[in-house]
Amino acid sequence: MARITRKLGENVGSEAQDAKPLKRNQNHPKRGSSIKVEPIRDLKAIKRIKKLYAGNPRDLCLFTFGINTAFRAGEILSLRVGQVDYLMPGDMLEIKQTKTGKYRCVRMNQAVIDAIDAWLKVHPDPRQDVPLFLSSRGGSALTVSAVNGLIKKWCREVGLRGNYGSHSMRKTWGYHQRVQNKAPIPLLMDAFGHSSQAQTLTYLGIQDIEVQELFDMEL
Repeated sequence: MARITRKLGENVGSEAQDAKPLKRNQNHPKRGSSIKVEPIRDLKAIKRIKKLYAGNPRDLCLFTFGINTAFRAGEILSLRVGQVDYLMPGDMLEIKQTKTGKYRCVRMNQAVIDAIDAWLKVHPDPRQDVPLFLSSRGGSALTVSAVNGLIKKWCREVGLRGNYGSHSMRKTWGYHQRVQNKAPIPLLMDAFGHSSQAQTLTYLGIQDIEVQELFDMEL
């Protein structure tokens, strides 16, 4: 039995937020460019985004979920209410990976559970088979394209310059696991499903930094 008392509410991400065209980002790569999106490296910027969207439970939940689990945006958007409404801190959530077709389990931390709880209290249609992250434009789930636009908007609003998108959430998790938590590269490699440690370092954008830090030691 679900542990959450579901209530109908109107505090959903606004239709304007889902559909409003973004202003031209001067730092956005030109069409056809191969520049990849970056992780959000600044912890203060992460806190600013959370504070900015404290009154928008859907978007706050999406962002918190993304930067704490390393699931791809498409995998997160595939979730249904019934897959998460019973979860407690420390519980495992298993999602089928879109790229490999394999299932991956992730332990839910307190921040994610709190964000899910807050969102489900005002979710407009919290039936078991309804998408967790509903688009405000209808009864369907948010799309990766919409999330991509949201991430760019959030990052721009807190003053971040660079190329950000839906994949930035996943990269942010890995970046801070390495930089803040000193997670071993082999563990991160396994978490991301990469074929080599070099691929993981490059993916997180920290390979050059770590190589250059080797020269800081004085002999």
